[in-house]
Amino acid sequence: MSPTNTTPAAAALHTELASGVELWREKVHALARDIHANPELSFEEVRASAAIVELLREGGFEVETGTSGLPTAFTATVGSGELTVALCIEYDALPKIGHACGHNLIAGASVAAALALAPHADALGITLKAIGTPAEEHGGGKAIMLEAGAFDGVGLALMVHPVQDGITYNPAGTSAQAVGRYRATFTGKAAHAAAAPHLGVNAADAAVLSQVAVGLLRQQIPGDHRIAMYVAEAGHVTNIIPELAVVEFECRAFTLPEYESLLIRVRRCFEGAALATGTELTIESTEPLYEPLSQDDDLAAHWTAAMDFFGKDTSPAAGLGGGSTDMGNVSQVIPSLHPWLSIPGADVPIHSHAFAALADTPEAYTVMFEAATALAWTTADAASNPQQRQRFIAAAYTRQD
Repeated sequence: MSPTNTTPAAAALHTELASGVELWREKVHALARDIHANPELSFEEVRASAAIVELLREGGFEVETGTSGLPTAFTATVGSGELTVALCIEYDALPKIGHACGHNLIAGASVAAALALAPHADALGITLKAIGTPAEEHGGGKAIMLEAGAFDGVGLALMVHPVQDGITYNPAGTSAQAVGRYRATFTGKAAHAAAAPHLGVNAADAAVLSQVAVGLLRQQIPGDHRIAMYVAEAGHVTNIIPELAVVEFECRAFTLPEYESLLIRVRRCFEGAALATGTELTIESTEPLYEPLSQDDDLAAHWTAAMDFFGKDTSPAAGLGGGSTDMGNVSQVIPSLHPWLSIPGADVPIHSHAFAALADTPEAYTVMFEAATALAWTTADAASNPQQRQRFIAAAYTRQD
């Protein structure tokens, strides 16, 4: 069981790794289904984290919990080779709609790959780390962990991400947008809405004007830029002029300079609304900046060869039209792979109730285990290629003071 262009030794290893995935199939399948059935929000993934840790310990990993000071993060390690490989594991869910981004499948694929690779870590000359990274949806867990040292010494990092049907499995040249998230707070002056409205300063009006201004701005920005916003607070009763309004917003673009330029223009929309209404404005960042995603070409080639073996569409593509991940931060400083995992029959967008249901189907779990096998093969092939191995060892991440 192996892509056709491999050596006999590589083919034999591929077969063993595929058997390793199969060995753990029942337990990983149960794990992924349990994560799906019990969604937990960012930084609150207590059940999922504990279940993954328990299974990795059963598979021979030494596990540190609470990595980087995050209670639901962990680092599971096996092997002692010169090349350090990180398999990233996500398991947080979305508010109200659960695992509508398929993080149960991300967890299952990375865990199964890690368990299959564990017996071969020393023979491959790798130190294998399965890193539990909470709060991808909101909170930037990987960005926090990267700054805190969880990825120190890592030479390559891998994971997968589910998407709707019809998207190529070939990640070469694909990316994801940078995103920054912010809270704009307008402060006005309360007054009776009937007896003395002229003495009030209406913060809710400022929120409305900011939405209108951003809506008009959208015509003037490039098609691959994104702005999203919602009013979190803007009054509580009808007979009081609202003195406080809060708008949560985000900006996305595929390069950091474009993102920074977009953010300036969006901030001006809020500043204009404050000026027009006479309110005071503060804007604060609410999460770490997610940086653009960069795919490593060698890792992408290994992955694509594996997907060819499984009969998937690996035609070149420009990538997704939008979306962001804190794996982008990792990929900017460590050679990384973050391919798209197309779910058969998923003709609905991610982050929807319908996609959440499709992430818990037999078809989804079939591709999850194919992805696990492909991750294991990709890791083994990269570690076994002399030139690539040396490049990844040389790329081992060291934080800058």
